[in-house]
Amino acid sequence: MTPSRPIQLYRFQPGGLQPIHAEIVTEIPVDLTVNGESWLTFMCTPQQLEALAAGFLYTEDIITESAEIADVRLCEHGDNVDIWLTHAVEKPSAWTRTSGCTGGQTGVTANSPKPAPRQISLVLSPEKITQLVARLFEAQEIYKETGGIHTTALSDGENVLLSVEDIGRHNTLDKLAGRMLLENVWPEKRVLITTGRISSEMMQKAGRIGAEFVISRTSPTSQSVELAEEFGITLIGYARRDRFNIYSHPERIQ
Repeated sequence: MTPSRPIQLYRFQPGGLQPIHAEIVTEIPVDLTVNGESWLTFMCTPQQLEALAAGFLYTEDIITESAEIADVRLCEHGDNVDIWLTHAVEKPSAWTRTSGCTGGQTGVTANSPKPAPRQISLVLSPEKITQLVARLFEAQEIYKETGGIHTTALSDGENVLLSVEDIGRHNTLDKLAGRMLLENVWPEKRVLITTGRISSEMMQKAGRIGAEFVISRTSPTSQSVELAEEFGITLIGYARRDRFNIYSHPERIQ
């Protein structure tokens, strides 16, 4: 299934209604099955669904490395990802709806183990940060066609190594984590650049990925700022090509 599909719509502008042909982003439900047991349903963009499943288990702290994945496959109809692990796992007793976007789900609670704070090893100049923001724009392939979609990219502080897109900002972090696992891309220095608002759930996922920087086009929440301080993450919001706000650990800015 393609990430977008053509439609006919009507645009109102001075002079009246005008019929136009455009591309609209695709949204589908995809079930996650773990070791033969149905877990939940993602609402997502039909791309990189194997990575979405693997990354979700990683950011939820169900697995810690790719060696725990025995097999992951997408069914022929594209509406179920079946993932088999090398060991038994317990399905979380309850799922909590995440904030905003497509209403993702998480089993992480306030009492869940938190990632260890990372040591400060990466320092970025303001010019480098704005360059990375510009490269995020360049990576937005589906957005350029349809709009209405989030992008998250992984950088080592110099180059963009991976980028993913999805209607859900939480899904983008799961897809990114999944690609890092399945493609074995683990740079020593990790920077996340995203179009999505940074909530506490987003910061939990960024912490699991081991990011030292999280750079967003939009705003963080109060809880995400608190977690960024605790995790040792430099959190940057409202990042543009020529300006940004620093919410935590400014000592990493050169």
